[in-house]
Amino acid sequence: EAEQIMRQYGLNDHFQVLAGMYPEYAVGRITSQEKGFYQLVTSQGEKRAEVSGKFRYHAVTVSDYPAVGDFVMVNWNDHGGNAVIHHVLHRKSCVIRKAAGNAHQEQVVAANIDTIFLCMSLNNDFNLRRLERYLSIAWDSGAVPVIVLTKADLCSNLEKKQMEVASVAIGVDVLVSTALEKDGYRQILPYITDGKTVAFIGSSGVGKSTLINCLLGEQRLDTNGLRNDDKGRHTTTHRELILLPNGGLVIDTPGMRELGMWDSGSGIDQAFGEIEELASCCRFKDCTHHNEPGCAVQRALQDGSLSEERWLSYLKLKAENDYAADSQSYLAGKEKKFKEIAKINKSNRKR
Repeated sequence: EAEQIMRQYGLNDHFQVLAGMYPEYAVGRITSQEKGFYQLVTSQGEKRAEVSGKFRYHAVTVSDYPAVGDFVMVNWNDHGGNAVIHHVLHRKSCVIRKAAGNAHQEQVVAANIDTIFLCMSLNNDFNLRRLERYLSIAWDSGAVPVIVLTKADLCSNLEKKQMEVASVAIGVDVLVSTALEKDGYRQILPYITDGKTVAFIGSSGVGKSTLINCLLGEQRLDTNGLRNDDKGRHTTTHRELILLPNGGLVIDTPGMRELGMWDSGSGIDQAFGEIEELASCCRFKDCTHHNEPGCAVQRALQDGSLSEERWLSYLKLKAENDYAADSQSYLAGKEKKFKEIAKINKSNRKR
Protein backbone atom coordinates (compact mmCIF):
# COMPACT_ATOMS: atom_id res chain seq x y z
CA GLU A 1 0.00 0.00 0.00
CA ALA A 2 2.86 2.40 0.81
CA GLU A 3 4.40 1.77 -2.62
CA GLN A 4 1.00 2.27 -4.26
CA ILE A 5 0.79 5.78 -2.75
CA MET A 6 3.97 6.83 -4.54
CA ARG A 7 2.80 5.12 -7.74
CA GLN A 8 -0.25 7.37 -7.61
CA TYR A 9 2.12 10.31 -7.30
CA GLY A 10 3.91 9.38 -10.50
CA LEU A 11 6.79 7.25 -9.18
CA ASN A 12 7.32 4.95 -12.17
CA ASP A 13 10.00 2.34 -12.89
CA HIS A 14 12.34 4.97 -14.35
CA PHE A 15 12.39 7.05 -11.16
CA GLN A 16 12.54 3.96 -8.94
CA VAL A 17 15.78 2.94 -10.68
CA LEU A 18 17.22 6.42 -10.06
CA ALA A 19 16.08 6.32 -6.42
CA GLY A 20 17.83 2.97 -5.98
CA MET A 21 21.15 4.79 -6.29
CA TYR A 22 20.50 6.32 -2.83
CA PRO A 23 19.38 3.37 -0.65
CA GLU A 24 20.04 5.31 2.57
CA TYR A 25 17.22 7.79 1.80
CA ALA A 26 13.48 7.67 1.09
CA VAL A 27 12.06 8.92 -2.20
CA GLY A 28 9.48 11.73 -2.11
CA ARG A 29 7.80 14.16 -4.50
CA ILE A 30 7.56 17.92 -3.98
CA THR A 31 3.90 19.02 -3.85
CA SER A 32 4.40 22.72 -3.00
CA GLN A 33 7.09 25.25 -2.19
CA GLU A 34 7.16 28.47 -0.20
CA LYS A 35 10.00 30.68 1.11
CA GLY A 36 12.75 28.06 1.15
CA PHE A 37 10.59 25.26 2.55
CA TYR A 38 8.89 22.42 0.70
CA GLN A 39 5.88 20.21 1.24
CA LEU A 40 6.48 16.67 0.03
CA VAL A 41 4.84 13.27 0.01
CA THR A 42 6.58 9.92 0.59
CA SER A 43 5.32 6.40 1.32
CA GLN A 44 5.32 7.49 5.00
CA GLY A 45 2.96 10.41 4.39
CA GLU A 46 3.27 14.17 3.90
CA LYS A 47 5.79 16.40 5.59
CA ARG A 48 7.51 19.79 5.49
CA ALA A 49 11.10 19.65 4.22
CA GLU A 50 14.21 21.74 3.65
CA VAL A 51 17.42 21.14 1.69
CA SER A 52 20.57 20.06 3.53
CA GLY A 53 23.46 22.44 4.09
CA LYS A 54 25.63 20.34 1.76
CA PHE A 55 22.95 20.53 -0.96
CA ARG A 56 22.80 24.31 -0.60
CA TYR A 57 26.59 24.60 -0.80
CA HIS A 58 26.90 22.53 -4.00
CA ALA A 59 23.94 24.14 -5.84
CA VAL A 60 25.24 26.35 -8.65
CA THR A 61 22.03 27.90 -10.00
CA VAL A 62 18.45 28.32 -8.81
CA SER A 63 17.30 25.47 -11.07
CA ASP A 64 19.46 23.04 -9.06
CA TYR A 65 17.04 23.45 -6.13
CA PRO A 66 13.88 21.33 -5.86
CA ALA A 67 10.74 22.51 -7.63
CA VAL A 68 7.11 21.42 -7.59
CA GLY A 69 6.91 18.02 -9.31
CA ASP A 70 10.49 16.99 -8.51
CA PHE A 71 11.32 13.56 -7.11
CA VAL A 72 13.80 13.95 -4.26
CA MET A 73 15.77 11.74 -1.87
CA VAL A 74 15.12 12.63 1.76
CA ASN A 75 16.01 11.80 5.32
CA TRP A 76 12.49 11.49 6.77
CA ASN A 77 13.60 12.48 10.30
CA ASP A 78 11.62 10.30 12.71
CA HIS A 79 12.25 12.76 15.57
CA GLY A 80 9.49 15.08 14.39
CA GLY A 81 11.50 17.82 12.67
CA ASN A 82 11.47 18.74 9.00
CA ALA A 83 12.51 16.12 6.48
CA VAL A 84 15.90 16.90 4.88
CA ILE A 85 16.34 16.84 1.09
CA HIS A 86 19.73 15.53 -0.07
CA HIS A 87 19.29 14.94 -3.82
CA VAL A 88 16.97 15.90 -6.70
CA LEU A 89 16.49 13.02 -9.14
CA HIS A 90 17.24 13.83 -12.79
CA ARG A 91 14.18 15.49 -14.34
CA LYS A 92 12.54 13.93 -17.37
CA SER A 93 10.96 17.31 -18.22
CA CYS A 94 11.25 20.80 -16.81
CA VAL A 95 9.56 24.12 -17.59
CA ILE A 96 12.06 26.94 -17.04
CA ARG A 97 11.51 30.66 -17.51
CA LYS A 98 13.59 33.75 -16.86
CA ALA A 99 12.77 35.01 -13.36
CA ALA A 100 10.62 38.14 -13.52
CA GLY A 101 12.70 41.32 -13.26
CA ASN A 102 16.03 39.50 -13.14
CA ALA A 103 18.10 39.03 -16.29
CA HIS A 104 20.52 36.61 -14.60
CA GLN A 105 18.17 34.19 -12.82
CA GLU A 106 16.06 31.33 -14.05
CA GLN A 107 12.97 29.90 -12.39
CA VAL A 108 11.73 26.32 -12.60
CA VAL A 109 7.97 26.56 -13.06
CA ALA A 110 7.33 22.81 -12.72
CA ALA A 111 9.17 19.50 -13.18
CA ASN A 112 8.43 16.00 -14.47
CA ILE A 113 5.33 16.91 -16.45
CA ASP A 114 3.88 14.69 -19.17
CA THR A 115 1.47 17.20 -20.75
CA ILE A 116 1.38 21.00 -20.55
CA PHE A 117 -1.99 22.64 -21.14
CA LEU A 118 -1.28 26.11 -22.53
CA CYS A 119 -4.37 28.11 -21.61
CA MET A 120 -5.42 31.25 -23.48
CA SER A 121 -8.84 32.85 -23.31
CA LEU A 122 -10.71 33.88 -26.44
CA ASN A 123 -11.46 37.39 -25.16
CA ASN A 124 -8.98 40.25 -24.67
CA ASP A 125 -6.24 37.84 -23.50
CA PHE A 126 -5.99 36.32 -27.01
CA ASN A 127 -2.44 36.89 -28.28
CA LEU A 128 -0.75 34.73 -30.95
CA ARG A 129 2.71 36.10 -30.20
CA ARG A 130 2.42 35.08 -26.55
CA LEU A 131 1.19 31.64 -27.64
CA GLU A 132 4.31 31.23 -29.81
CA ARG A 133 6.41 32.02 -26.74
CA TYR A 134 4.49 29.48 -24.63
CA LEU A 135 4.88 26.81 -27.31
CA SER A 136 8.64 27.41 -27.60
CA ILE A 137 9.13 26.97 -23.86
CA ALA A 138 6.74 24.00 -23.70
CA TRP A 139 8.48 22.10 -26.53
CA ASP A 140 11.86 22.80 -24.93
CA SER A 141 10.68 21.39 -21.58
CA GLY A 142 10.41 17.81 -22.80
CA ALA A 143 6.65 17.64 -22.14
CA VAL A 144 3.91 17.57 -24.80
CA PRO A 145 1.99 20.85 -25.25
CA VAL A 146 -1.78 20.99 -25.72
CA ILE A 147 -3.52 24.33 -26.33
CA VAL A 148 -6.72 25.04 -24.40
CA LEU A 149 -8.73 28.01 -25.66
CA THR A 150 -11.00 29.08 -22.80
CA LYS A 151 -14.06 31.34 -22.43
CA ALA A 152 -15.41 30.52 -25.89
CA ASP A 153 -18.74 32.00 -24.75
CA LEU A 154 -17.08 35.46 -24.87
CA CYS A 155 -15.87 35.06 -28.46
CA SER A 156 -17.94 36.18 -31.46
CA ASN A 157 -15.51 34.93 -34.14
CA LEU A 158 -14.46 31.51 -32.84
CA GLU A 159 -13.72 29.92 -36.22
CA LYS A 160 -11.40 32.76 -37.27
CA LYS A 161 -9.42 32.57 -34.02
CA GLN A 162 -9.17 28.77 -34.22
CA MET A 163 -7.68 29.13 -37.72
CA GLU A 164 -5.19 31.72 -36.44
CA VAL A 165 -4.12 29.39 -33.62
CA ALA A 166 -3.77 26.45 -36.03
CA SER A 167 -1.41 28.55 -38.18
CA VAL A 168 1.13 28.87 -35.33
CA ALA A 169 0.49 25.56 -33.53
CA ILE A 170 1.50 23.03 -36.15
CA GLY A 171 1.24 19.47 -34.82
CA VAL A 172 -0.34 20.55 -31.51
CA ASP A 173 -3.81 19.52 -30.29
CA VAL A 174 -6.15 22.48 -29.78
CA LEU A 175 -9.13 22.21 -27.40
CA VAL A 176 -11.90 24.75 -26.87
CA SER A 177 -13.73 25.13 -23.56
CA THR A 178 -16.19 27.46 -21.86
CA ALA A 179 -17.06 27.85 -18.19
CA LEU A 180 -20.75 27.91 -19.16
CA GLU A 181 -20.67 24.33 -20.47
CA LYS A 182 -20.98 22.02 -17.49
CA ASP A 183 -19.03 19.21 -19.18
CA GLY A 184 -16.74 21.45 -21.27
CA TYR A 185 -13.69 20.16 -19.41
CA ARG A 186 -14.26 16.51 -20.40
CA GLN A 187 -12.17 16.77 -23.58
CA ILE A 188 -9.16 17.25 -21.27
CA LEU A 189 -9.74 13.93 -19.47
CA PRO A 190 -8.12 11.60 -22.08
CA TYR A 191 -4.78 13.36 -21.44
CA ILE A 192 -4.91 12.65 -17.69
CA THR A 193 -4.33 9.03 -16.66
CA ASP A 194 -3.02 7.23 -13.56
CA GLY A 195 0.45 8.36 -12.53
CA LYS A 196 0.67 11.00 -15.30
CA THR A 197 1.31 14.66 -14.43
CA VAL A 198 -0.17 17.61 -16.29
CA ALA A 199 0.33 21.34 -15.75
CA PHE A 200 -1.84 24.32 -16.62
CA ILE A 201 0.06 27.42 -17.73
CA GLY A 202 -1.29 30.77 -18.90
CA SER A 203 -2.01 34.36 -17.98
CA SER A 204 -3.97 35.32 -14.87
CA GLY A 205 -7.70 34.77 -15.08
CA VAL A 206 -7.85 32.62 -18.22
CA GLY A 207 -9.75 29.90 -16.36
CA LYS A 208 -7.02 27.47 -15.27
CA SER A 209 -8.38 27.16 -11.72
CA THR A 210 -11.93 26.71 -13.02
CA LEU A 211 -10.83 23.78 -15.20
CA ILE A 212 -8.88 22.21 -12.32
CA ASN A 213 -11.89 22.55 -9.98
CA CYS A 214 -13.92 20.65 -12.60
CA LEU A 215 -11.31 17.89 -12.64
CA LEU A 216 -11.32 17.78 -8.83
CA GLY A 217 -15.11 17.73 -8.65
CA GLU A 218 -15.04 20.45 -5.99
CA GLN A 219 -14.44 24.18 -5.60
CA ARG A 220 -10.98 23.73 -4.10
CA LEU A 221 -9.13 26.52 -5.93
CA ASP A 222 -10.29 30.14 -5.78
CA THR A 223 -11.69 31.59 -8.98
CA ASN A 224 -12.78 35.11 -9.84
CA GLY A 225 -14.86 36.60 -12.60
CA LEU A 226 -13.78 39.11 -15.17
CA ARG A 227 -12.60 42.65 -14.42
CA ASN A 228 -14.19 45.62 -16.17
CA ASP A 229 -11.56 45.44 -18.94
CA ASP A 230 -12.69 41.89 -19.90
CA LYS A 231 -9.57 40.29 -18.40
CA GLY A 232 -9.46 37.80 -15.58
CA ARG A 233 -8.31 38.50 -12.04
CA HIS A 234 -5.23 36.81 -10.63
CA THR A 235 -6.21 34.01 -8.22
CA THR A 236 -3.51 31.31 -7.86
CA THR A 237 -0.50 32.62 -5.91
CA HIS A 238 1.77 29.57 -5.80
CA ARG A 239 2.45 26.29 -7.57
CA GLU A 240 0.86 23.13 -6.19
CA LEU A 241 0.83 19.46 -7.22
CA ILE A 242 -2.65 17.99 -6.69
CA LEU A 243 -3.69 14.33 -6.81
CA LEU A 244 -6.93 13.99 -8.79
CA PRO A 245 -9.74 11.72 -7.54
CA ASN A 246 -9.89 9.73 -10.79
CA GLY A 247 -6.12 9.26 -11.04
CA GLY A 248 -3.42 11.48 -12.44
CA LEU A 249 -1.87 14.65 -11.04
CA VAL A 250 -2.19 18.30 -11.92
CA ILE A 251 0.03 21.32 -11.25
CA ASP A 252 -1.67 24.69 -11.04
CA THR A 253 0.62 27.67 -11.63
CA PRO A 254 0.29 31.40 -10.93
CA GLY A 255 -0.77 33.47 -13.94
CA MET A 256 2.20 34.47 -16.06
CA ARG A 257 1.57 37.17 -18.64
CA GLU A 258 5.33 37.31 -19.24
CA LEU A 259 7.12 33.99 -19.72
CA GLY A 260 10.74 34.98 -20.31
CA MET A 261 12.99 32.75 -22.44
CA TRP A 262 15.77 30.83 -20.72
CA ASP A 263 17.94 28.64 -22.95
CA SER A 264 14.96 27.42 -25.01
CA GLY A 265 16.66 27.27 -28.41
CA SER A 266 15.48 23.78 -29.40
CA GLY A 267 11.91 24.66 -28.37
CA ILE A 268 11.92 27.74 -30.62
CA ASP A 269 13.17 25.62 -33.52
CA GLN A 270 10.28 23.20 -33.02
CA ALA A 271 7.62 25.88 -32.46
CA PHE A 272 8.75 27.63 -35.67
CA GLY A 273 9.45 24.46 -37.61
CA GLU A 274 8.37 25.90 -40.95
CA ILE A 275 10.91 28.74 -40.63
CA GLU A 276 13.69 26.29 -39.79
CA GLU A 277 12.69 24.27 -42.86
CA LEU A 278 12.77 27.39 -45.04
CA ALA A 279 16.21 28.34 -43.68
CA SER A 280 17.56 24.92 -44.65
CA CYS A 281 16.58 25.66 -48.26
CA CYS A 282 18.58 28.88 -48.55
CA ARG A 283 21.38 28.88 -51.14
CA PHE A 284 24.03 29.66 -48.50
CA LYS A 285 24.36 27.70 -45.26
CA ASP A 286 25.33 30.84 -43.32
CA CYS A 287 22.48 32.91 -44.79
CA THR A 288 21.43 35.78 -42.49
CA HIS A 289 18.03 36.05 -44.27
CA HIS A 290 18.45 39.74 -44.99
CA ASN A 291 19.51 40.39 -48.59
CA GLU A 292 21.49 37.32 -49.74
CA PRO A 293 20.58 35.88 -53.16
CA GLY A 294 18.65 32.61 -53.02
CA CYS A 295 17.21 33.24 -49.53
CA ALA A 296 14.17 31.00 -49.07
CA VAL A 297 12.98 32.97 -46.02
CA GLN A 298 12.91 36.31 -47.87
CA ARG A 299 11.16 34.62 -50.80
CA ALA A 300 8.46 33.27 -48.45
CA LEU A 301 8.03 36.72 -46.90
CA GLN A 302 7.60 38.28 -50.34
CA ASP A 303 5.06 35.75 -51.62
CA GLY A 304 3.09 35.85 -48.34
CA SER A 305 3.56 32.19 -47.38
CA LEU A 306 5.39 33.42 -44.25
CA SER A 307 3.83 36.37 -42.42
CA GLU A 308 5.96 39.32 -41.35
CA GLU A 309 4.51 39.10 -37.82
CA ARG A 310 5.54 35.47 -37.37
CA TRP A 311 9.03 36.13 -38.76
CA LEU A 312 9.53 39.10 -36.39
CA SER A 313 8.24 37.00 -33.47
CA TYR A 314 10.78 34.28 -34.33
CA LEU A 315 13.62 36.83 -34.46
CA LYS A 316 12.55 38.39 -31.16
CA LEU A 317 12.44 35.05 -29.31
CA LYS A 318 15.78 33.99 -30.81
CA ALA A 319 17.42 37.25 -29.67
CA GLU A 320 15.89 36.97 -26.19
CA ASN A 321 17.03 33.36 -25.92
CA ASP A 322 20.60 34.22 -26.98
CA TYR A 323 20.69 36.91 -24.28
CA ALA A 324 19.43 34.42 -21.68
CA ALA A 325 22.13 31.92 -22.72
CA ASP A 326 24.77 34.62 -22.14
CA SER A 327 23.14 35.37 -18.78
CA GLN A 328 23.30 31.70 -17.84
CA SER A 329 27.08 31.49 -18.37
CA TYR A 330 27.47 34.82 -16.55
CA LEU A 331 25.45 33.52 -13.59
CA ALA A 332 27.35 30.22 -13.34
CA GLY A 333 30.68 32.04 -13.44
CA LYS A 334 29.61 34.59 -10.85
CA GLU A 335 28.28 32.01 -8.39
CA LYS A 336 31.39 29.82 -8.81
CA LYS A 337 33.56 32.86 -8.04
CA PHE A 338 31.57 33.70 -4.89
CA LYS A 339 31.79 30.09 -3.66
CA GLU A 340 35.57 30.10 -4.13
CA ILE A 341 35.78 33.34 -2.13
CA ALA A 342 33.58 31.83 0.61
CA LYS A 343 35.81 28.74 0.76
CA ILE A 344 38.95 30.93 1.13
CA ASN A 345 37.29 33.01 3.87
CA LYS A 346 36.24 29.85 5.72
CA SER A 347 39.80 28.51 5.49
CA ASN A 348 41.23 31.80 6.76
CA ARG A 349 38.87 31.77 9.79
CA LYS A 350 40.20 28.33 10.81
CA ARG A 351 43.80 29.55 10.96
